[in-house]
Amino acid sequence: MRFMPEQRDSSAQPNFGRAWLFLCLAFAAHVTDEALTGFLSIYNPTVLAVRAQLSWFPMPTFEYRQWLIGLIVANLVLLLLTPFAFRNAQWLRPLAYFYAAVHLLNGTGHTVATIFGRTVASVHFPRPAPGFYSSPDRFFFSSVSARRAESRQSPVDNRARKLQIIARSRLAKDEPDPSISF
Repeated sequence: MRFMPEQRDSSAQPNFGRAWLFLCLAFAAHVTDEALTGFLSIYNPTVLAVRAQLSWFPMPTFEYRQWLIGLIVANLVLLLLTPFAFRNAQWLRPLAYFYAAVHLLNGTGHTVATIFGRTVASVHFPRPAPGFYSSPDRFFFSSVSARRAESRQSPVDNRARKLQIIARSRLAKDEPDPSISF
């Protein structure tokens, strides 16, 4: 009998549940980071300065309480979707892409603001920018989440993988293939 390393059942369809969960946890860490480092003291003046130049600018200003409650509720709703991500719900995939893109762009914004030490010409702050410390986690988990959301297999791929597993297990046991007759 030949030694074959133990293999996971690759016929099981990969899901994006773990990546989704970790991105949600990175989001919670980011909200905490922003809350502890005074994010709104930079965000609100930035929005007002941009609105002074572009009256149509759609971003709102926030009071601390409503901002924090809104982000906590958003994170809880996203965490409640985690079981669907583990079940590979197809309807959740577009949201997963959007969610990953938002975190990637938001993390980029915090990083760029840290590099320049300002958001707009009139809003300067000591470096790093509020929310910067949690950006690397969100970069990583947003890219992993997007990659996992796109990795799905068709039923044809699943059948082919199952046949490969069966063939490997028979080879490992040195059993002849019953479908081959001499």
